[in-house]
Formats: sequence, structure tokens, C-alpha cells
Amino acid sequence: MSISPFFHELRSAYQAELDDLASDSEGKDVLRQRLAAKRKEVDFLLQMVELCPEMVAVVFHQGFRFPQPVLMDQLLSLEVDEFPEWDTLSNAVQLTPWAQELAQVFLKEPSGGRFLTVAAGLEYMHGKADPSQAAQAADEDTEEEDGEDRDGDFSQEDSDDARAREEAGADWMVEQGFDRKD
Repeated sequence: MSISPFFHELRSAYQAELDDLASDSEGKDVLRQRLAAKRKEVDFLLQMVELCPEMVAVVFHQGFRFPQPVLMDQLLSLEVDEFPEWDTLSNAVQLTPWAQELAQVFLKEPSGGRFLTVAAGLEYMHGKADPSQAAQAADEDTEEEDGEDRDGDFSQEDSDDARAREEAGADWMVEQGFDRKD
């Protein structure tokens, strides 16, 4: 599957948005409740469609079905200016009843069709394994069988640096008002 730079960039942001919504500061699974609350904020979300489609697309999480994955794979290879009209995707994308109702609100907006195409693409990718991660996992499995490290020189210092960067990022997110993930 070939993924365009557009979808490649949004993929990790979409996953991060879902991860952020998934649990509270105590680690409890709150994804369903947070998505329900977010779906009630449609007027606000409509303002964000152009700037942060990945943050808005999560409202359609689990609202799409993909009966023709080959067509979705083709869609993911396209850039925004190459997207087909939303109406032409009816063979490749089906909406659940609740998502269909929500989609009608977005389709009233000038960029609503393009946004739904992006949302469908992001949700489709979310349901598939990231090819780069799958390849990396396969490499690591092979190396473990061979008894070798992937880098061979990964040090404690590298591990400490990574942990420090992760902690600094978490601190910044808390300063921005987000709950700390533990």
C-alpha cells in the first residue's frame, strides 16, 4: 500500500488524538465517553476541519465500513487535490447510521466532502497495521532469533535521552491543559 505524504503526515496525529482521548489521568478507558462528548461539539468542530482535520476526524471513529479495501488503498495514495468527490466513494465507504447522520452536518459545509474523505482515509489506516512498524517488528523478530541487537550499540545513555525527551513532552502537554498519561 502506497501512502501519500498527506496521509502519512496525518496518520500519527490521528492516532495520537485517539490515544489522548482513550484514557483519563488515572488510566481508565474513557474513549467512548469522550467521543460522545466531542460529537456534541459539532459547531466548534466545523471551524477546525480545514486546519486540523485529524482532530475532527476522530468523531467518526468506528463509523465507517470499508467493503472495497482496494479502492481505499488507492485513495490513500492520493494528495488532497486529487481526491474524488465524496459521492463517488459510496462503493468504498459505508457509514453506520449514527455516522451518516453526523456526516450530513459536515456535508453542508463547502469542504465537507473533502473532510469526510480524509476522515475515512484516516479511519481506514487506523484499522490497518502501519507498514513501517510491521517491517520494523519483523526485522526485530529476525534479529532476536539471530541473537543480535538491531543497532548493536544502543546504550543506556540513548535510553536516558529518550526518557528525558518523553518526560519533557509530557510536561509540556500538561502545561497545555492535557491529562498526563502514565
